[in-house]
Amino acid sequence: MSKKRVICYIDGFNLYHSIDDLKPKQNHLKWVNLFSLSEAFIKKTTEEIINVYYFTAYAYWLPNAEKRHRAYVDAISYFGVTPIFGHFKDKPARCNACGAVWKTHEEKQSDVNLATYLIHHAHLDLYDKAFIISADSDLCGVAQLVMDTFPNKEICVLVPPNRYNITNEIRSVVSFQKIKLSHLKKNLMPVSVQKPDGSVVAMAPVQYQRP
Repeated sequence: MSKKRVICYIDGFNLYHSIDDLKPKQNHLKWVNLFSLSEAFIKKTTEEIINVYYFTAYAYWLPNAEKRHRAYVDAISYFGVTPIFGHFKDKPARCNACGAVWKTHEEKQSDVNLATYLIHHAHLDLYDKAFIISADSDLCGVAQLVMDTFPNKEICVLVPPNRYNITNEIRSVVSFQKIKLSHLKKNLMPVSVQKPDGSVVAMAPVQYQRP
């Protein structure tokens, strides 16, 4: 009997900020291998991960953060993760009290890209089961649409750390499992990600290395 095909769709910033908000800080957990993390939630005798999609965007106005982010994308790509990029858009902000005006940045497309890929891949029959790593309740609608349109397909939300209490809405629509700190700790990439010939694909930023 063939195994169930599982694809994992990851809201990159949603997962990142759930780790960044940990107290005490555990920044080394940001260097997580998203492919093996996804595999930690399958039933290996009956299911297999066939692809992992990582939806994100580069914060171009923060050069140090962008450099760390690019190293991370290089590393997870080597382990089989497919990055899908949105972008940030400049957005004016204003203080109603004092009238001060400044520029902020708003991420665009990542959540829409995730929803689009989830529907498109269901339509193409590329998966039997989908994992979604996100705590964003905006994904409830697309998850429900997929299940209504393709009743044989399963959707399971992998709830990021410390986000359980804000996922009531999406947990009411689909099945779920919690991503525990132990899952992250067991699926960290090596500090130096190397090819078999010894050439370096990416190095963990100092901020992401184990204490």
